[in-house]
Amino acid sequence: MMILLQLAVLFLFLELGEGFVMITKLPVPGCIAGMVLLAFSLKFRLVKPEWIAEVSDFLCANLGFFFIPAGVGVMKCFGIIKAEWIPIVMATVLSTAVIILVTGWTHSLTRRLYHRHSTKKHSIND
Repeated sequence: MMILLQLAVLFLFLELGEGFVMITKLPVPGCIAGMVLLAFSLKFRLVKPEWIAEVSDFLCANLGFFFIPAGVGVMKCFGIIKAEWIPIVMATVLSTAVIILVTGWTHSLTRRLYHRHSTKKHSIND
């Protein structure tokens, strides 16, 4: 019975995300918005981790299983992949490089902002 309640909490956030996207017309998948809402709810302690721990552990432990349909879909498209492998590889390499650069830049900016904030906080307290 506990697993059903935990699944209900996860599905509630899925539906909240879907509703949020539908109302705001954001170009974001509803499931992603739901995950963000769940993350904020966990951060601000509106949802306790133990409310979803067991089902979350199960889903994470079996994550590979959920990639099987995508893998089968890719296997069905080998003809397209074979014909277009150069643009696919180039797009993969380019997007990976952009992601690494943006992540590094974001991390650097966040550290600088955090350092400024923490030094201001210490100078005010002195």
